[in-house]
Amino acid sequence: MFSFLERATRQGFALLASQNVKSVFCKCSMPIAMLGLIVLAGHSFQQTIVQAGESPNIILILTDDQGWSQLSKTMDPKVKEAQSDYLETPNMTRLADEGMRFVSGYSPAPLCTPTRRCILCGTTTARSGGEFKSDWVPADHWTIPKALKSANPNYRCAHFGKWGEQMISTPEECGYDSSDGETGNITGGMPKTFGDKNHNTGPPHYIVDEDPKLTNSVTSRAIDFMKESHHADHPFYVQVSYYAQHLSVVTTKKMLAKYKKKGQPDRQYTQAWAAMMEELDNGVGALLDAVRTMNLSDNTYIFFTADNGGRGTVPGGDEELAPTNLPLTGAKHSLYEGGIRVPFIARGPGIQPGSISRTPVAGYDFLPTFYDLIGGDKAAIPQDVDGVSFLPLLRGRDDAFERPQGMLFFHRPQRLYSAVRNDQYKLFIHWLRNGKPRSVSLFDVRANPTEEGHDLMKERPEIAESMQESLMSYLESVDAEMPQKIDPKQQKRNRKKN
Repeated sequence: MFSFLERATRQGFALLASQNVKSVFCKCSMPIAMLGLIVLAGHSFQQTIVQAGESPNIILILTDDQGWSQLSKTMDPKVKEAQSDYLETPNMTRLADEGMRFVSGYSPAPLCTPTRRCILCGTTTARSGGEFKSDWVPADHWTIPKALKSANPNYRCAHFGKWGEQMISTPEECGYDSSDGETGNITGGMPKTFGDKNHNTGPPHYIVDEDPKLTNSVTSRAIDFMKESHHADHPFYVQVSYYAQHLSVVTTKKMLAKYKKKGQPDRQYTQAWAAMMEELDNGVGALLDAVRTMNLSDNTYIFFTADNGGRGTVPGGDEELAPTNLPLTGAKHSLYEGGIRVPFIARGPGIQPGSISRTPVAGYDFLPTFYDLIGGDKAAIPQDVDGVSFLPLLRGRDDAFERPQGMLFFHRPQRLYSAVRNDQYKLFIHWLRNGKPRSVSLFDVRANPTEEGHDLMKERPEIAESMQESLMSYLESVDAEMPQKIDPKQQKRNRKKN
């Protein structure tokens, strides 16, 4: 019915645009009354198209060093222990309840700056670099704001909070209209001197009663940008890159007092760290409230994730308690699940509240997904964008989602690790310095995300071989850095930075 109305309406409008009314009636074979009905229906159809075609607003919330299980709600209902009974994150929970949780959501890297570079450009670390320093120049490539503006020049784009260390390009060079500049860990409160080289000594926390970790000011600037853009009739994209939960641990006296009353934490993080998490959650809540207050909920998508998994050690944490990333193995810096599986949530028009997706996705999928959301031409996406739009998953159409080779790739040769994940399995490679595998492990991470005691190499050798071949083929195709090319002195310098 609607396709008929559309065709008929277009025919009528074309005649009306080129002829006078009398000649239209003479040339049109349908009765005048029917034409009038079609025109009225067509007017309604056109209004529907305009409303459906309104460019959506997009908000990306990126937290720092927040593990998959470091919320008060589990990312996976099947893994009940993947949540904390001590932490309080009601706003992150609200976002999850109102949207879709991606059980197998990954950061592109187990380290902050390469993840931010990958999100910005839609690339894997194998292509754009897996450490702070890289030869990849984001401004020379497609970025999220460039992609959005190429599809609709009316978009305004902003980045507030942590940009990243040694990103080479500025936010403005990458297409942002507004930003906090080339900010990094020190901007967010990390002291220049923080104990030993691993930042694991020194004060367990700092008290800052005004704007700890800059969470409040980053949130306020993002909300102001949203209001200004909306009032000027500009669709907007804003990335809110919080400095929490990255070291150092900074909170207010009032929030710390609350958690001291709660007693001992349930993991190896501290009371002050838990207090900092609730303050971060309050920032998320302020963003959600602003979208509702501005009546933008029906046309705004909100995405939430972290730049890598949680740290293995929080200064002052009780090592007798459970690991911070329980039940996952590993932590920040590693390619085990604890280092790269992170909270991953999406909310917006057409997304079923309280829904779950078990299809693996990664932060480098954001660029093509956002571009797809606003109707961008997929044929225009450059070949060096590795990500894939997961818009079909947001619509509940898993059968329409397809990823080349069906795999996610993770590569950190400086630490001698690589990994590849398909729908069910994950292959983990530990390299020798000569570029040959030292060890290879295969895990069924869909059934067992902990990666403990379930190496399937002997049981599924054909699967392991196929996944390793796919990884090696991909690394070669992007001319990825391999262990034997790494300068040991540079590797040592990289380790000192975080």
